[in-house]
Amino acid sequence: MNISGDPWNRLLDAFSRADAPSVTLTELVLALVVAAALSVPRRSWRYFGLLATATHEMGHAVAALISGQRLSGIRLRLDHSGTTTTYSRSRLASAWSCFWGYPVPAIVGAAFVWCGFNGWGPAAIMAGGLALAASLLFLRNLAGILITVTAMSASVLLILLVPEAFVGHVAVILGVALLVAAVRDLIKLAHLHLRRRERLASSDAYLLWRATSVPSGVWIILFAALVAGSWLWAWQPISTVLYAGA
Repeated sequence: MNISGDPWNRLLDAFSRADAPSVTLTELVLALVVAAALSVPRRSWRYFGLLATATHEMGHAVAALISGQRLSGIRLRLDHSGTTTTYSRSRLASAWSCFWGYPVPAIVGAAFVWCGFNGWGPAAIMAGGLALAASLLFLRNLAGILITVTAMSASVLLILLVPEAFVGHVAVILGVALLVAAVRDLIKLAHLHLRRRERLASSDAYLLWRATSVPSGVWIILFAALVAGSWLWAWQPISTVLYAGA
């Protein structure tokens, strides 16, 4: 990709498959360290966790639209909480959209890792930016707009300013960070059900129990299974580099 070329052409070219990056063991280890640095320490999680929340709520929103529900609005807050409001006469449809919150950051993360290793890193970054842009139609608070516009701007700047060969590495870093974020949020959810039951009204698993009569623990296990499956998917290209460098 020609960094000095026309910006619109560079953004459009991002959707084309690039040469798959040659990721060395050292580069992979550095990428994993950076991903952990984004999603584990409290100070960095304060900011990166906002992207994980946005991805979580977009999972609810997309599932609602797929199932024919009316999407009233999305609210993202700076304390990492969020709300997606939908309307449906079907309990099954409501349960469907309620379910696709916690698994989606892990699924998106695994997709980013796969794309990063297979030459689709720029396309993944741009697709994420477009999805964020579409969500602006449904955002109903200033904090949500600020979070989303910041993430969109970062996506565009990555494509315009970062060499194509390195964008794949960035996609891997973001993907692993989202996978870690999904585990972190699952632990938080389990802690809510075990130790902070007075706040269960904010839990997707609790809302699913109310909608279906299936115990919250079953839903948490299903969330965990999809997160684990996403980690397994992401592990395939990662393990190839690890074994090659061993």
